[in-house]
Amino acid sequence: MTRLEGGLADAYAAVLCDLDGCLVSGATALPGAVDFARSCGPRLWIVSNNSSDTAASLSDRLATLGFDIPPERILLAGEQALRDIADRRPGARIYLAASGRLEALARSLGLSPVTLMADVALLARDPDFGLVRLSQLVRVLAGGAELVVANPDLVHPGADGLPEPETGALLASLAACWPDLTYQTVGKPQTALLSEAMRRAGVEAAEALFVGDNPLTDGIAAQRAGIAFLHVLPPVLAAPGPTKGD
Repeated sequence: MTRLEGGLADAYAAVLCDLDGCLVSGATALPGAVDFARSCGPRLWIVSNNSSDTAASLSDRLATLGFDIPPERILLAGEQALRDIADRRPGARIYLAASGRLEALARSLGLSPVTLMADVALLARDPDFGLVRLSQLVRVLAGGAELVVANPDLVHPGADGLPEPETGALLASLAACWPDLTYQTVGKPQTALLSEAMRRAGVEAAEALFVGDNPLTDGIAAQRAGIAFLHVLPPVLAAPGPTKGD
């Protein structure tokens, strides 16, 4: 477990890195994160369970914090889930429990957002999630819609160090209403995002490093993909010296 700093990943051809709790906390760059990103240069790929942003919107937001990471090197669970749905089910009617950015992306991919009679439902980190959304989700699932969940994370670290509810917390409320849920997930600890990043980077697993703060998602995903894992802690908890975990 270690702090991020420049030069930490020089031995790797591709550096896959989680976002929240590693590079940023809320709208703040974490100590050492910008230097680490600069030292990695084009070898750095964001691989995040973020399901609110698109790669383009996140790239713009990160630029304001001092990071230069183009959308082509950002893979996000919510966006990838939509792209996978569009590939598998072109033109599908989709119920979206998701942000406005993902709704706009869904339309651009040829999907048709609906509130009833959906072919597929996507559950992401929806800022407007409440009783109405929950009721609608139950009804579209009862009507036979396929359920895709962007990621299973219950929380992510907020800017003040307190937990912020994530997609998995919304999934838990849905499961309380519909106990026999069947669904597929795209985000970590599944390996789809990591595999896509390595494919785009043109590297094998032995040439890549995954940097993350959550051993239950980041660590397991890295292990499943056969990638070395570097476990970082929030700055206030970080160990004084850098060590590399498997």
